[in-house]
Amino acid sequence: MTRLNIIHTTAYKYNKRVTLSYNEARVTPLTDPQQVVLESVLKVSPSQAAVSNYRDYWGTRVTAFDMQMPHEHLEVISNSTVEVHRAEKIPADADIVGWDVLSSDESLNTFSDWLPQSQLSRPGDEVLGIIPGVVAGKNPHEAAMAVFEWMRGEMTYMSGSTAVTTNAEEAWGQRQGVCQDLAHLAIGALRSCGIPARYVSGYLHPRSTADIGETVAGQSHAWLEFWDGDWRSWDPTNHKPAGDFHVTVARGRDYRDVPPLKGILSGGGGSALSVSVEITRLA
Repeated sequence: MTRLNIIHTTAYKYNKRVTLSYNEARVTPLTDPQQVVLESVLKVSPSQAAVSNYRDYWGTRVTAFDMQMPHEHLEVISNSTVEVHRAEKIPADADIVGWDVLSSDESLNTFSDWLPQSQLSRPGDEVLGIIPGVVAGKNPHEAAMAVFEWMRGEMTYMSGSTAVTTNAEEAWGQRQGVCQDLAHLAIGALRSCGIPARYVSGYLHPRSTADIGETVAGQSHAWLEFWDGDWRSWDPTNHKPAGDFHVTVARGRDYRDVPPLKGILSGGGGSALSVSVEITRLA
């Protein structure tokens, strides 16, 4: 078990005054069987913002706020304390479903959100031609592991090499990307052979050797979950399952379902953006 405090700050300084804006923030961690949110506070500045909360279709905690007054900056600060207790086990053969189960009408209905390709997960014809050879003769779990290993030999993590609009095919074309690109490509490859897969966004404490009470520069991060009889996680950036230093915020079909902050505004004339994530291990 790991207890982490996460402070995620997003700030916009507008070039010109904004007359009104409508926004949604997805920065509050989830409580699920593998983590518990002990405390969470989200503050918006200017403080006159009208704030409400709801859960979206995917179960993500969303803070919606609008500011119908002139303002020259926007700052959103999320402060959460989370206990994480993940237990990824190597599955026994009896735990793995067969391809016949994955292709059944029941599974196609149950996982109808996680099987079709999304706008960002489509891997392109070249990958679609490669994957059948990668997974041939394997059960769904072995196939997923083979896809991840194949990706490890082909893709390079490269900060700043892509944008949030980059899709899996484009990342594959340059053989590099950031965490969300690696997740999109892996998801697209798994979906192409009938394995349900979903995009996960959250935070990653980057240094397991950090002392208790030590604050480090953390990361917004992306990984994936796939279903082979049970939902299992995989972080293609770090080539391993999600662990006690991963904190889940949202799940969706791809990044477009889970952006940390999005909105529309009137005015502004452009802006300067600053983002920071500070993570402190408490236990």
